[in-house]
Amino acid sequence: MTLTATRRAFTAGLAALAVSPAIAEARKSGRYDTIVRGGTVFDGLGGAGREADLGIIGDKIAAIGNLSAARGALEIDAKGQAVAPGFINMLSWATDSLIEDGRSQSDIRQGVTLEVLGEGWSMGPLTAEMKARERREQGDIKYDIGWTTLGQYLNFMEAKGVSCNVASFVGATTLRMHEVGYDDVRATPEQLRRMQDLVRMEMRAGALGIGSSLIYAPGNFANTDELVALTAAAAESGGSYISHMRSEAERYLESIDELLEIGRRARARVQIYHIKPAGKENWHKADLALAKLDAARQAGIDVSANLYTYTAGSTGLYATMPLWVQQGGHDAWVARLKDPVIRARVLAEMRGVPQGWENLLHNTGSPEGVLLIGFKNPALKPLTGKTLAQVAAMRGTSPEDTIIDLVIEDDSRVDAAFFLMSEENIKKNIRWPWTMLGSDAGSMAPEGKFLLKNTHPRAYGNVARFLGKYIRDEQVIGLAEGIRRLTSLPAQQAGIRGRGRLAAGYAADVVVFDPAKIADTATYDKPHSYAVGVSDVLVNGTAVLRSGEHTDARPGRFVKGPGWKA
Repeated sequence: MTLTATRRAFTAGLAALAVSPAIAEARKSGRYDTIVRGGTVFDGLGGAGREADLGIIGDKIAAIGNLSAARGALEIDAKGQAVAPGFINMLSWATDSLIEDGRSQSDIRQGVTLEVLGEGWSMGPLTAEMKARERREQGDIKYDIGWTTLGQYLNFMEAKGVSCNVASFVGATTLRMHEVGYDDVRATPEQLRRMQDLVRMEMRAGALGIGSSLIYAPGNFANTDELVALTAAAAESGGSYISHMRSEAERYLESIDELLEIGRRARARVQIYHIKPAGKENWHKADLALAKLDAARQAGIDVSANLYTYTAGSTGLYATMPLWVQQGGHDAWVARLKDPVIRARVLAEMRGVPQGWENLLHNTGSPEGVLLIGFKNPALKPLTGKTLAQVAAMRGTSPEDTIIDLVIEDDSRVDAAFFLMSEENIKKNIRWPWTMLGSDAGSMAPEGKFLLKNTHPRAYGNVARFLGKYIRDEQVIGLAEGIRRLTSLPAQQAGIRGRGRLAAGYAADVVVFDPAKIADTATYDKPHSYAVGVSDVLVNGTAVLRSGEHTDARPGRFVKGPGWKA
């Protein structure tokens, strides 16, 4: 489907959104709960903005136009600013940060009103054993696990009170752990049927589809047939497949082929998490990948992508080790690393050319390109913010030995930033019309437990950097198109109805920002720093940010996917 045809189809969906009696009455009486006045309104479809007022009743947009004769219980002066649909973060790891602090400060202050979770791991479905493992492996943020299914977790978040909306894919890794376990074995036909039944259950509860993360154990142990089967079960009710592909480096193009095969065989929309060729020797593959994706779209496969706007990714040090040593889960992995014979084998493979697995230390090209940002062990926290090269020099050990020692001493994956990407390729991928935004980070605040470790600056600046650096300053794409990438495009690709647009009957998720001022301020050295330039944010019609300050309101909801059954 062409971009124009897709916009037309999305616009046609308005006909299904009934205008409520309350909206009809507001239009007649001229009295609204909220009026956003005088801003340049962008509807989210990519068209030019127009000066208009926006009237809201309850949790819905009621009118857009000249409302000078109308009055609102709350009036927001948006003159000189852009008014857009609330932004959608297509790759969020706010699963536990929102439990700790439901205000979602770092993302709300960038205009993000919906956090989409579920990259490989999701917060359900869980067995009793999975819950016990999760409790043992929690870091600075501790919480009870009173839910079993993903739907229950999302309902828990809404009942607890969060400022943003939440939605999630079902993690393919989580499904595999639930039924198959943590080892490199094929799922039996019966295990696969049970996984499919879990998918159907979660889709009825409101999940968006299947999310995979295939460079990590045990998610990597799933073959293509297993992923097709899970995706096909989700696609029965309109769900899609979204993936951190099996390789973003040496086998980048082949991994795109697998993603496309899954979409074709399962008859599902597919999306690439944080699209990028990683490692300098792979940067030339960006153009080849985009050509492959364009050809797939022309052949009828609905493929899209998301990205973050930084040249460093972030994950754990386990992404520098072969997958076989990680079988059995965290405790088994750490126990193996303590065995001198196994350690010697792991070191040899870490120093060699990776065969069938992704070595992010190899892809950075140097231990100077690995920044250590998160430890559990208080004794190791002083190493936060140092490079792997610096810590190895301090300890007098090789980079590979240092990695293994840190994992054992911290008894965790150890969070790190890996400098892997090309600035020019970020721009190329932004220019592709089907690329949207995903922070690949939590939503936090520069206070409390969040300050016990560093984070990647994308947690505070991904959207603001996109709108400031890449759109305003470097003009990679236009503002209206950039807003489409943050709103209607992700809503469309995730199968979310009634959001992602400013139109009568749509949810009143609204952001007011100054295109001339929006900017990220977080850095790798000082990542806990809010973005600037967003003045007001409404979620489901309730103001959560007013004049740049959080109101402490928590009107966020569990946003249901296409298979939801009440």
